[in-house]
Amino acid sequence: MVYPEAYIEYLMYFHGNRDYFECHEVLEEYWKEVDPGNRTSHWVGLIQVAVGFYHYRRGNLTGAVRTFNKAVKNIEGNHKPLTGLGIDSRKLHAMMEETIHQIGENQPYHSIILPLTDASLSDQVQLRCRKNGYIWCSESDLTNSGLIHRHSLRDRTDVITERINALRKKRGGPPE
Repeated sequence: MVYPEAYIEYLMYFHGNRDYFECHEVLEEYWKEVDPGNRTSHWVGLIQVAVGFYHYRRGNLTGAVRTFNKAVKNIEGNHKPLTGLGIDSRKLHAMMEETIHQIGENQPYHSIILPLTDASLSDQVQLRCRKNGYIWCSESDLTNSGLIHRHSLRDRTDVITERINALRKKRGGPPE
């Protein structure tokens, strides 16, 4: 099976250095190319899984539970496409439910391993991890504040400029 490059990268970041923010970035860009605007897409569900773990690791438990609940609903409606991506969707669903329960029990964040069913996919992602200096399925480095708080440390200049230009265009003015 040939999987999308963005999906391989998502899995590399999810299981390699646990950069859930980058998981979101990589897969969101892909989703916008292949299924734009479809909020029920299985790609959105995988993004929600990563975002939920990003919030959970940062201690934003309300955001984590809210996002995991959305992921659970998405997974329920996307068993077939997730299975086609080499994921045991029923097991993933159960893992998300268990994670929500753990948060309710005030249990601390811990890394998970997505339930992949395709050995060749696992091999591809493990190879990609090695090439990038990541250790496959290692625990998240909770001392790495750059990883933990990545969203607040990124350069948003391009996004802000784009929003200002869109607003100016909407109002009839020239872009910057």
